[in-house]
Amino acid sequence: MTKSQEFKDFEYQGWQQAAEQYHCSFGALTNQMIEPLLNAVKAQARTKLLDIATGPGYVSAQAAQRQCQVVGLDFSEAMLAKARQLNPDLKWVQGDAESLPFADDEFDAVVMNFGILHLAEPQKAINETFRVLRVPGNFAFTAWDILEKSAGFQIIYQAIQTYGELNNPIPEGPPFFYFSQPENCLQGLAEAGFINPLVKQISLSWELDSADRLFEAFYKGTARTGGLLRRQPERNLENIRAAVHEALVPYTQSNKVVLPMSALVISGEKI
Repeated sequence: MTKSQEFKDFEYQGWQQAAEQYHCSFGALTNQMIEPLLNAVKAQARTKLLDIATGPGYVSAQAAQRQCQVVGLDFSEAMLAKARQLNPDLKWVQGDAESLPFADDEFDAVVMNFGILHLAEPQKAINETFRVLRVPGNFAFTAWDILEKSAGFQIIYQAIQTYGELNNPIPEGPPFFYFSQPENCLQGLAEAGFINPLVKQISLSWELDSADRLFEAFYKGTARTGGLLRRQPERNLENIRAAVHEALVPYTQSNKVVLPMSALVISGEKI
């Protein structure tokens, strides 16, 4: 098995078991990027829009509210089951972002909300997006900003680095923060054929109702970081959890945890 396929299988298994927890923990955070994402592709009534890596279908649902003709695609049956539960009237398709099951020139707009971070070969997905877009067409995706600008990632990663067993690695994939660098985003768009690229930073706020929610969000609600956490011995896990609790004290007010986060929306045009 190739490294690419090994990582793809790892991500698939991770999301198969993370669907419900992702909905409960990350949904309120990642949903803050939907409006900027849809605005970046000029989504409006009668826009035929493909939502890649739709997960629980949040972007598709909001695009449908704009009266777009929406198709939501994901490789995880569990994620699509959640999407169908939340929005049974929308069109959901199981498929691979790196080999889209659609004809050339089929969509007016394509979006991907943080899905690019979980692909084995993200450039293939960007190239596929270009293929299925009509002329003129618009593509936009989101990615987390650099680690230093997102407290939630800083805290969990520092705790793992300090107290985790790092010699029990997960399958190797692309660097998680590769698209946090605007130059990498621009290069990927240009390689596929997109023009007029734009990278825009968006400040976010992640509100959690307890300190333990951050640990649980990553442990149960993510594929890559969760996979690393789930491979830890119990003593390491408890130390990581304790470190997370301690690091969250400055962000806790009135029994609420409020974390500053930052993300990017990256867009390009097919003309």
